[in-house]
Amino acid sequence: MIAAALATAYSGGLPFVAFWTLAGVAVGVEWAWLTAAEPVARRRAARIVAVTLAIAGAALGLSLYLAVAPLLIAAVLALGAGAAAFAARPVLVAAAAVPYGAAAFVGAMLLRRDPVDGLAATVWLFAVVWATDIAAFFVGRSVGGPKLAPRLSPKKTWSGAVGGAAAGVAAGVAVAAAAGATTLWPVAIVALVASVAAEAGDLFESGVKRVYGAKDSSKLIPGHGGLMDRLDGFLVAATIAAAVGVARGGLDGAGQGLLRW
Repeated sequence: MIAAALATAYSGGLPFVAFWTLAGVAVGVEWAWLTAAEPVARRRAARIVAVTLAIAGAALGLSLYLAVAPLLIAAVLALGAGAAAFAARPVLVAAAAVPYGAAAFVGAMLLRRDPVDGLAATVWLFAVVWATDIAAFFVGRSVGGPKLAPRLSPKKTWSGAVGGAAAGVAAGVAVAAAAGATTLWPVAIVALVASVAAEAGDLFESGVKRVYGAKDSSKLIPGHGGLMDRLDGFLVAATIAAAVGVARGGLDGAGQGLLRW
């Protein structure tokens, strides 16, 4: 998956759009499948979520080449969420499958579409999230100590959280410096926020699974669960990074807005 993510990030364009749209569809379907227990309602909701996210992802990707209004994409997502809630009723929380799945691709696509710093910003996002995950695991295992949120995820520790955040900041600063950024302290702050958000996203997804009595979001990846398990932190960090980038650089300059201060 890392190889595919890096390869499509390098190529950009439609391969990148297709890769992340499919990832978002999988995440959304897993959410709908997890939250809606009744089989018929579950299948109906999952189909609606899949179609909605596929259309929204394709529309966002095609906006690189065609005039597609952002409000149109937002309308598609809103209508799809409402339809999913209706199909899964009374389990209205199934509607959250649409924005949750969309978060897996919207932020990544907005960052990558920047013609100047799109690739660098995307690699920055990968580096922050992956460094956070890896360091949190190994520091937590080796140092141990008080549990971070035992009711949500019994194995996570404060030492792992701090180690992960530190590694995320270091990775973010290193990538930004390699990309030619000169003012690095704001990048470090954004990296810290994104890293902490990634860890919070992981805890949130663990809490959702605990509510519904599931160990994994699906069995899509043998031994690793589903894509929701793999992207729970990424989609939150991507949303924050893209929000910062778009706020400073606009829809077509989010990469520069994220890295150039």
